[in-house]
Amino acid sequence: MTIDSNDLLNSILESLDRVRYINPEDIPNIDLYMDQITTFMDSRLHSSARNPGEDKILTKTMINNYAKNNLLPPPVKKKYSKEHVLLLIFIYYYKGILSINDIQTLLGPITERYFHNGGKFNLESIYREAFTMEERQMQALKEDVKAKYRAAQKTFQDAPEEDADFLRKFAFVCALSFDVYLKKLMIEKIIDELNGSRKTGAKEKSKNKE
Repeated sequence: MTIDSNDLLNSILESLDRVRYINPEDIPNIDLYMDQITTFMDSRLHSSARNPGEDKILTKTMINNYAKNNLLPPPVKKKYSKEHVLLLIFIYYYKGILSINDIQTLLGPITERYFHNGGKFNLESIYREAFTMEERQMQALKEDVKAKYRAAQKTFQDAPEEDADFLRKFAFVCALSFDVYLKKLMIEKIIDELNGSRKTGAKEKSKNKE
């Protein structure tokens, strides 16, 4: 469906409102089979999908690949815990912009230290802190999108009338894409630093054992 230029911004902002944070209280406290996991994830995240009802949020193949690539600890007797679900939510948001290796670098230490650690500060604590921060940023994100949209609307003033609308939407996409590109570079730089620190720490431990 073609969206009129005047309604484009409102449509985008409304789509941001459909992005839902999965509250830890909404995740079952009982262990789940794989089919139950995929059903749960789809029920909570389908509204933010590009094509709700068509796009698969999570499949059995995806879960098996995550386990194969050491992103997800193995299930116990084919059942997955609440903490498995929390890791799958992190992976869901990361996989669109990061490689498997980068996700491993980020989640590896989290899993090693906090997955089923039995402590007061655990994986759920980390999840709550991270996603509460994201929720607080939503309004700032909306204001940034509005500013980029207004700037794009001022471009291509001399373009042919029949092309102006398309070109301004193109400029809007360029502005959003450049923002994503720069943030991705920053994320990769942080991950590289984390990876380097981890390797240095591993070497020091190895020397201490000698």
